[in-house]
Amino acid sequence: MVARYSIIVLLALSLFGCGSASVSPTPASPSEAPATPTVSQPATSTAIPDYVTEIRNAQYQLGATDALRVVSLKDGKFEQGTPGGADYVSVNVTDFVSAGDLNGDNKSEVVALVAENYGGSGVFTFLAVYADVNGTLAFETSALVDDRPSLKAMSVQNGEIFLDAVIHASDDPLCCPTLRINRHYRLVTGNQLDMTDYSTFTPDGRPRIITIEAPADGTEVYGSLQMRGRVSIAPFENNLAYRVYDTGGVELGSGSITVTATDLGGPGTFNQVVALGNILSGALVRVEVQDISAKDGSLLAMDSVELVVK
Repeated sequence: MVARYSIIVLLALSLFGCGSASVSPTPASPSEAPATPTVSQPATSTAIPDYVTEIRNAQYQLGATDALRVVSLKDGKFEQGTPGGADYVSVNVTDFVSAGDLNGDNKSEVVALVAENYGGSGVFTFLAVYADVNGTLAFETSALVDDRPSLKAMSVQNGEIFLDAVIHASDDPLCCPTLRINRHYRLVTGNQLDMTDYSTFTPDGRPRIITIEAPADGTEVYGSLQMRGRVSIAPFENNLAYRVYDTGGVELGSGSITVTATDLGGPGTFNQVVALGNILSGALVRVEVQDISAKDGSLLAMDSVELVVK
């Protein structure tokens, strides 16, 4: 839910910052070249995998538009119109492309970071997932990363997508992101990407990480559960938040979790009973444990677990 809300706010702010109330940012003047995302190039190899070539010539569904629209990529690019024109669209597949099994069917999906520009300063970078359909890579889904992020790394690990990037903090100007983040995404039923965990870094480079140790994914629970885990940096006033969601993203319950830490801002642990509320038997729920900034309400860290209510 935090991720979906962030996408909506980010698109609105970015488009407004480009001087347009429409979906597409305000076109730049014809003499200006469209902005490009800041990319730290991954290590190159001598041989390019076949899936990289294939995805660079696949169909791609635009993410920063209201109406569904699919475009055909050629050599990793699509361009329509000219900068400054109302119908300008530019799509570029970045050098971050990876493959791995995301749904447990023993077949690899292909994941790419794709940048969209509509003539203004905004360059919206999406995490796009493709699957093999009858021998051809077909677009499955995507999730917004940020407007003009600095991309560091992306890979498929243990059935999830790992992303390392620098995105915008709540008070960053749109030109200049400063917030280093790590995220993992999971491909769930309905071809949706859910963010399973999230961590940020302090100014001196220490990661804020929440780790749920119990219960494990898929555990059957009743009206409550024992939530146990640890944090790398104790939160403000040693309080974390928890939220319970159904598969549609509707919040079913919330509360707080107390962290025990020896030193202020040091590592800590939590072990607390969490009430699930009145949830129908057999329902699949997602419980998130979150560290929320007391300064601006932004997300500092999160971990999650999916459970079956009995």
